Amino acid sequence: MTPPIPASINHAATLLRLSLGVMYIAHALLKLVVFTLPGTAQFFASAGLPSVLAYPVFAAEIAGGIALVLGIYARQAALALVPVLLGAAWVHWPNGWVFSATGGGWEYPAFLAAASVVLWLMGDGSWALRRSDRFVPTT
Repeated sequence: MTPPIPASINHAATLLRLSLGVMYIAHALLKLVVFTLPGTAQFFASAGLPSVLAYPVFAAEIAGGIALVLGIYARQAALALVPVLLGAAWVHWPNGWVFSATGGGWEYPAFLAAASVVLWLMGDGSWALRRSDRFVPTT
């Protein structure tokens, strides 16, 4: 029998889950509202990716972000979004390390990929609507 996770770790996982969820939603909305989806598709094509890939990436970011914020199978959502971040890191690789570099660097998506894996390893955290792990928060 697995012992319960201490409440502080569950709360830490919740903070990470919410932060990642808001970040994914913000990036999806950036693609939709600022760059537009056709503009994002053009950027994907300019980076050597199929332009049509912009649409499922947007959908994954918005749906995954909402799932993370609400705590609906958050571990699976976080893990499923890792390839999106690794793709972003690959696209920004030529720009260098720092995100403030022209075109953005690769360290931010690499960090977010690592944070998503950490959330997958930690669990859903507290106040999740649909738990994806068997741990119950302690009080």
